[in-house]
Amino acid sequence: MKFKACAIALLSLILWVSSWVFSPPSYALTSIKLKDIGYQDCPPELAQGAVMSMNTDAANCYLITGTAINETGKYIVDADVFGRIYDANGNPAMQNRTRLGTIPEVPPGESTFAIPIFMSATQPTPLQLKQFKASGFTARVRPFYYDDFESN
Repeated sequence: MKFKACAIALLSLILWVSSWVFSPPSYALTSIKLKDIGYQDCPPELAQGAVMSMNTDAANCYLITGTAINETGKYIVDADVFGRIYDANGNPAMQNRTRLGTIPEVPPGESTFAIPIFMSATQPTPLQLKQFKASGFTARVRPFYYDDFESN
């Protein structure tokens, strides 16, 4: 009986140690600083026919622009951008939504980005952009995101 218990303990130890050696790489979430956050009207070809989801209310299209600062020295991909947008009256322009879009690639250093957003045409401008931040990964974590692009 002691031999069986020792064999199980040894096997457990081998599996535990080998999990360190043969584990897949981890792609930790990496913070990206954002600066110079602003917005502008979308180009006409992007804004044409814009409506709000789930109804036919007219929508305005804006490009959220800024500079992403990647201090890691590695390419960051799938960087989600979060922030709060308020209209001229201080009302939330995108109720219950802080994830605004994705920057597909953020090279090391500083790079510019633009993310299109659509919001109700009834909300007054100028917009107030607050609490913007981004985070991404050092490798693709959403392969389905790229399936259409890689086959072309």
